[in-house]
Amino acid sequence: MQVAGVGFCCIDVYENLDRLYPTGNSVDFVIHMSRLGADASMVSVVGNDSYGALMLDKLRGEQIDVSHMHTREEGRTAIFRMDLNGNDRVHKEKVEGVMGDFGLSEADLAFILQHQAIHTNLSGRINHHLAGLRSQGVQIIYDFSTRTARHISEPILPHTDYAFFSYLQEDSEMEAFIRWAHAQGPRIVVVTLGEQGSVAYDGETFYREGIVPAEVVNTVGAGDSFCAGFMYGQLSGWTIQESLKQGARTASEVVSKFEPY
Repeated sequence: MQVAGVGFCCIDVYENLDRLYPTGNSVDFVIHMSRLGADASMVSVVGNDSYGALMLDKLRGEQIDVSHMHTREEGRTAIFRMDLNGNDRVHKEKVEGVMGDFGLSEADLAFILQHQAIHTNLSGRINHHLAGLRSQGVQIIYDFSTRTARHISEPILPHTDYAFFSYLQEDSEMEAFIRWAHAQGPRIVVVTLGEQGSVAYDGETFYREGIVPAEVVNTVGAGDSFCAGFMYGQLSGWTIQESLKQGARTASEVVSKFEPY
């Protein structure tokens, strides 16, 4: 199983707590996939600074292929200024740095084609490549997070195999949205619901799964870890229900830590 994270990477900085860590939706995803046993790569860019070195060291330490992690001599590694509201993370300010003009080279695209699947999101800056990659056999895993406005997801969903969203609760509005999203083209649409668990839809059946209880320290990375657990199951040939259970187990291990992995 070969998977790649493509796009946004950053350092989360909690200035009031004097703590930080390397992260990004796809970074968290590939770290968890590697720990589960997949061959994982990350394709992105960092600056030639201490934060960039920290990112590369973390990925190498997790056995992630960083051969297509680019280091920009000028410019700073992206950061997110963070805070905690109780144990729930709060994104205060995004500073894109070198991610601001990130783009894939021909060599990057050729490298990505060697993978079974890629994970990306709205900050990844590769939406215009999705159709081409998918047409050449790469499965597209897309994290929309809380962006459930249809005008945002509609141009992307036809080029996606697995679409992940986050909702506050399950209701008729959420169910209608999942049906609509699936009709746009994905193989499976998954919605995470925080403490209410998760729902997946394959066009015929709604699958539901609860959480695995844990003492919550920081909710950061819960969705990314869930996505990794679910996708490890799917790419291994497991059923949707089994994959949802694996997602719940993986997320449970993460929320009990400060870091997102």
